[in-house]
Amino acid sequence: MRQARFDARGSLIRWTEAAGEGPPRVFVHGLGAVSSAYHAHIAAHPALAGRRSLFVDLPGHGLSDRPADFGYTLEDHAAALAAALEAAGVRGAELVGHSMGGAVAIVLAYRRPDLVARLVVTEGNLDPNPPVTPGGSGIATYGEEEFVHGGGFARVLERVGPVWSATMRLADPLALHRSAIGLMTGTRPTMRRMLMDLPLDRTYLQGARSGELPGHEELVACGVRVLTVPDAGHNVMFDNPAAFVRAVAGGSVLTDRGPDASVLTPQF
Repeated sequence: MRQARFDARGSLIRWTEAAGEGPPRVFVHGLGAVSSAYHAHIAAHPALAGRRSLFVDLPGHGLSDRPADFGYTLEDHAAALAAALEAAGVRGAELVGHSMGGAVAIVLAYRRPDLVARLVVTEGNLDPNPPVTPGGSGIATYGEEEFVHGGGFARVLERVGPVWSATMRLADPLALHRSAIGLMTGTRPTMRRMLMDLPLDRTYLQGARSGELPGHEELVACGVRVLTVPDAGHNVMFDNPAAFVRAVAGGSVLTDRGPDASVLTPQF
């Protein structure tokens, strides 16, 4: 396990690594998750093995510290992730970000282009104030005091189901709530605008069960490769790992669905 300071008080962001050659591949988890739990099986696949891989836990999550005076905005998380990459000697990384981690990866690539050469964003948050979904956590609907000390955290753990709660219960409630508020608030420019403007290789993965990605035509027009993954919902890496591996590896068989979308067909 490795670690790096990410704030003035010396709080530590931590990650684990798998040794390898070539450009480092950095995996970033979503809200209430842990990077290794969501991505270690992907990095170990024969099509991806042999590359240096970092599994970073964002502040307040997993192995990392959870300072009470930290903001936990998307920009704060991106700055902490930058501190980890700098300490690890990483430049020109491939960032693989899921959900909130996808948004954090976009912000980091936009603000620190020296650290990032390629983005793979899986159902990442692109816009502020996203619509509430049936499978969403609802964390941001609580006030901070109610969520942290008034039973909100426990109610959310009961509602989100066993897979998500298994890692969410490891997160600090205050950090979790502030991170959720940060997601709702978004960034300026928005994460969508940043993604469209970035001059690097960008892939966006959408699970077919999640429905059509809003604004995907505009993303494609700006050079973002938008792929719809069959037989998958929000957690593409669990629902269709073979297709997810294919997308991360950078090679896929695409079935044309018109000028603005493709279906990713795994070839394993």
